[in-house]
Amino acid sequence: MEMRVKAVTITILLPVILYCIPCGESGGRGKSLVQRSPALGVDYGKTADNLPPPSAVAKMVQNTTISKLRLYEADPAILQAFANTGIGLVVGIGNDQIPSLSQLTVAQNWIKNNIVPFVPATDIIGILVGNEVLFTGDGALISQLLPALQNLHTALVGVSLDQQIKVSTPHSMAILSTSVPPSAGRFSENFDMKSLLDFLQKIGAPLMINPYPYFAYKSNPTDQTLAYSLFKPNPGFYDTNTGLTYTNMFDAQLDAVYSAMKYLGYTGIDIVVAETGWPSVGDPTEAGASLQNAIAYNGNLIKHVTSMAGTPLRPNRYIHTYIFSLFNEDLKPGPTSERNYGLFKADMTMAYDVGLLQSPSAGPSPAPRTGGPVTATPPRAGGSVTAPPTRTGGPVTAPPTGKVWCITKPGADEKTLEANLNYACGQGIDCRPIQPGGPCYSPNTVACHAAYAMNAYYQAAGRNSWNCDFGQTGTLTSTDPSYGGCVYQTV
Repeated sequence: MEMRVKAVTITILLPVILYCIPCGESGGRGKSLVQRSPALGVDYGKTADNLPPPSAVAKMVQNTTISKLRLYEADPAILQAFANTGIGLVVGIGNDQIPSLSQLTVAQNWIKNNIVPFVPATDIIGILVGNEVLFTGDGALISQLLPALQNLHTALVGVSLDQQIKVSTPHSMAILSTSVPPSAGRFSENFDMKSLLDFLQKIGAPLMINPYPYFAYKSNPTDQTLAYSLFKPNPGFYDTNTGLTYTNMFDAQLDAVYSAMKYLGYTGIDIVVAETGWPSVGDPTEAGASLQNAIAYNGNLIKHVTSMAGTPLRPNRYIHTYIFSLFNEDLKPGPTSERNYGLFKADMTMAYDVGLLQSPSAGPSPAPRTGGPVTATPPRAGGSVTAPPTRTGGPVTAPPTGKVWCITKPGADEKTLEANLNYACGQGIDCRPIQPGGPCYSPNTVACHAAYAMNAYYQAAGRNSWNCDFGQTGTLTSTDPSYGGCVYQTV
């Protein structure tokens, strides 16, 4: 994924209910969302000078719920490192290689050199040719795309790998001329989509698309479009043609593509999301690029695509999705956001927690909080320090309704709570209320400060139960732990 300058045709709408996004759920940084969901993939880019070796990356990914990775090139070190890991790999081919692959002998040699030596030990499941080629406007390159796809498939047939490995090419949402409402989705007449769809249908390969609700929001930064983009509560968008209601932009974008295919007579081709994501940092002019929004989008996206909810037009199925990206890539050109799409940092610690790690022990060590350890503080003049009320009532494992907070378990080890505090505050949440002079500074104890930070993290991270695990030192409660002027945030 070299560029994400997306043409955005879906903008939507509506009055919205906003979340309080500070930084919530106690940092269960390891509970698995699902045990390696077959729908969940991540894009593994390497435009950086500080990334760990492929062997270390392979071990890291095996400790997550990620089931497959998309590569942007056929890197033999990566292909070898992922041998016998059970992680599926989709191998990319750059736009610059497409002209030569329009010759069958070149395609055959490419398969012979880049695929055959690594299978079956390495589970190679697909080949993606180019990236958003139709969006380049390069007529010569576009004309060579389908021949390259056809030749690579023929080469796979020649080595009996065509059933295991499918060939396709990713597209930006700019292939659509119309996308609102989703049922009116149509492909642009500037592109020969019919020939491409004929090929994909014939070989049983999916249409690959790169939907980025972030860019839709960035072009129309309102509270309404933000909630709709982040899978947050909102009134929904009603499609009068189908009678279906859309509660998020991601589904609307996919169904617009489904509708465009149906309009041309193709109803049996699956869609796979080759790229989607949200930057955790951006320039001041980049609306919506923030840690809290990245946590909300990717966390809610993962829950959605692995739930088998499907889309309104195609319900009850996984949405196979690759999230951009595995690491922050420090050499990517462009605005700051381009270097901050990673789920992990270059040192293999999480950029933020969306429940990808399979066990707490797989998690990275928390980043130290600045300002030193918490120390005892004498009572303020005029009275004693008031402690928060006793937290009773036990954990709430799956409250069906009402407000929920994440707090520390009684008797939790202080050293562990200090680590929780450091981790939560290191994830970008607002820990100023527990700093000196803040409304939650007193009582100045590790336990009280950790409880505040763990709850703030829980609320911001998506309010999933694993976000409040913290090595089994956090628990959920329906009793408001706020006290005096110290308010524990909730939704």
